[in-house]
Amino acid sequence: MPPSASTSAAEAKPAGASGGVQSLERAFDLLERMADAGGEVGLSELSTSSGLPLPTIHRLMRTLVACGYVRQQPNRRYALGPRLIRLGESASRLLGTWARPFLARLVEETGETANMALLDGDEIVYVAQVPSRHAVRMFTEVGRRVLPHSTGVGKALLAGHPPEEVRALLARTGMPAATEKTITDPDTFLEGLAEVRRLGFAVDDNEQEIGVRCFAVPVPNSPTSAAISISGPTGRVTEASRDKIVPVLQDVAAQLSVALANQTPT
Repeated sequence: MPPSASTSAAEAKPAGASGGVQSLERAFDLLERMADAGGEVGLSELSTSSGLPLPTIHRLMRTLVACGYVRQQPNRRYALGPRLIRLGESASRLLGTWARPFLARLVEETGETANMALLDGDEIVYVAQVPSRHAVRMFTEVGRRVLPHSTGVGKALLAGHPPEEVRALLARTGMPAATEKTITDPDTFLEGLAEVRRLGFAVDDNEQEIGVRCFAVPVPNSPTSAAISISGPTGRVTEASRDKIVPVLQDVAAQLSVALANQTPT
């Protein structure tokens, strides 16, 4: 996740600042704060983080609950509701559609399968793919969900998160080994993320599937935490090919970032 993408829109712009409908801005502000907090919060937490008075928050949350976008738990805390899933899935499909021309350029210039993935909660979800033209190629089903610690896109995204957030995520998901090469120790993984930040790209070296290597980079300033990657057999996607592939990935990610910004009202 790029550092800028880890900052919620709620932090970036105070409610009412855009000249829009204040109650709508406040409601979306609360939803984003809930997402930033892991999806479940109490009213007092929302009041502290947003600066809004409790009666205002209670009124907004009551409306969101009635609409199905928030649900109240038995412990009286509030959680993101199931109606958001449909919105998120539709938005992910549209994001994947926008990304496909950029992924096609990656395939054209590298010869390997190109992917786009998002960090959705504690999981990576693949939202777009353009396959390689090689007979032997990698295929990841769009919509597939995997844990981030064993993927290049997961590393590229988590490298933008504070270490304590990454540790908390790893504690929730565990670090099961997909192969004997998967990193399963949190300290070793965090050391690897520091290297990702230093280099500007991530590598999955036989960690999700033996015989497959992947290079990945985050999409800077993406409206949601996104990364792109290329993957292929280790015989073709070699360490020696890194110097050719990574600059192409970074250039395409920058172009995709601009395209997504132009699709997002300011």
